[in-house]
Amino acid sequence: MSLPHNHTDGERAPFILMSAPNGARLQKSDHMGLPIAPKEIAAEAEALVDAGVSVLHLHIRDADGGHSLDTTHYHAAIQAIRAAIGDQIIIQVTTEAVGIYSRQEQMNMVRTLRPEAVSLALRELCPDEDAVPEAAAFFRDVQEMGCWPQYILYSADDVRRFHDYARRGIFADDTPFTLYVLGRYNENLVGNPADLNAFIAATQGRVYPWAVCCFGPTESQAIKAAYDCGGHGRIGFENNQILPGGGVASSNHQLISQTLTAAGITPGALARVGDVRQSFIANYSGPAPL
Repeated sequence: MSLPHNHTDGERAPFILMSAPNGARLQKSDHMGLPIAPKEIAAEAEALVDAGVSVLHLHIRDADGGHSLDTTHYHAAIQAIRAAIGDQIIIQVTTEAVGIYSRQEQMNMVRTLRPEAVSLALRELCPDEDAVPEAAAFFRDVQEMGCWPQYILYSADDVRRFHDYARRGIFADDTPFTLYVLGRYNENLVGNPADLNAFIAATQGRVYPWAVCCFGPTESQAIKAAYDCGGHGRIGFENNQILPGGGVASSNHQLISQTLTAAGITPGALARVGDVRQSFIANYSGPAPL
């Protein structure tokens, strides 16, 4: 079966559970359970499948533990995951710049790697109207390779601009998938779940599939709000390590399990990875060779 998109008539679509288990900035000094090396990420992927996750949001590191978009490092991590669990999880690579990479370097990585899925920050890859032609050509390339893009939006203004671009056909996709980010990397990481209302209001009734992630211990509240509104969610150490009841999670698996319970999301409500692939990645042509 294929998944319906976010509901408009009260019918709850299966909840697509994503996980960001490491992120670009955190180190072992922040949490010893943070998966960094390819073997650690592969073991984490196995645990995420057990937790009901269908999409792994993947960050990889260089030899010094820093954020990297190097395709060789990506290949190593992807191969380790596939060796461990086959195709039981969708691997979504990040293009996050972290102040290191240019738009062109981000786009070149995707064109070279040809991943199964990718996250794209709209304000990084298309910061203004002058960048639209180059970004539109890249978004078309992503669609043509069968890669599933998810567009990262950080504010209601981002949402309004996204929908303007969608109306203009910039994404070469009738149902582009977005991620609403609540909170930021700064002194106060905590996102406000109530801000989700502004994101939803900014859509002005246009219906596209979306998910939410939230920084800090309000993560479980944001996941519940997204579920109640027909959206999907991303949980993991990249954004939060605090359990809904307090205390630091020992693992991403524990964080996910307790967050779902707190949000009232049962295992039967979760989307199956095969259904997600059928709905969003049916024409994937495979990764680039090494």
